[in-house]
Amino acid sequence: MGWHGVNGLNSKQFTCGHCGNIIATKSGFFSDNQQFIYICSHCDQPTHFNAQGSQYPDVAPGNDVGHLPEELAALYKEARNCVAASSYTGAVLLCRKLLMNIGVKQGAEEGKPFIHYVNYLAEQGYIPPNGRGWVDHIRKKGNEATHEIALMSKPDCEDLIAFSEMLMKFIYEFPNKVPAPPAE
Repeated sequence: MGWHGVNGLNSKQFTCGHCGNIIATKSGFFSDNQQFIYICSHCDQPTHFNAQGSQYPDVAPGNDVGHLPEELAALYKEARNCVAASSYTGAVLLCRKLLMNIGVKQGAEEGKPFIHYVNYLAEQGYIPPNGRGWVDHIRKKGNEATHEIALMSKPDCEDLIAFSEMLMKFIYEFPNKVPAPPAE
């Protein structure tokens, strides 16, 4: 397979999987078998598009969450980056682990079965109304990824990351946006 230089590509608009910016560029390389590598005009990183149009790295789903403890921020970022790298089963497992770590950060005892953390978050009011179904969905998908011979899909991950993001915003970000009451 031969690759050809940086001239003559049609302009392509996409969201860069490295920096997250929406860009349009003609800079890159193309192959004899309809694959392309475009160079981001913002961060100068390469993005590969195969013959079917799939992007590598893909865009990490979800949004940053403010006021997260460092360990939770690292797990959340890793789960999002797994999706960008098409490592969907790993992302599901990380979302499950993230729930356990959220429970421990909120006071649950370490070393317990996973269901303990789910119940703790629910009993302590950290799961919003009608949110228990989502937590159970993360638990079930995590169990499926752990104990069954099953591969997870991108839509599975996007749902779990969206719920994880919402839960962490509910617990960490939103309470920190409320102004402190005036001193009396």
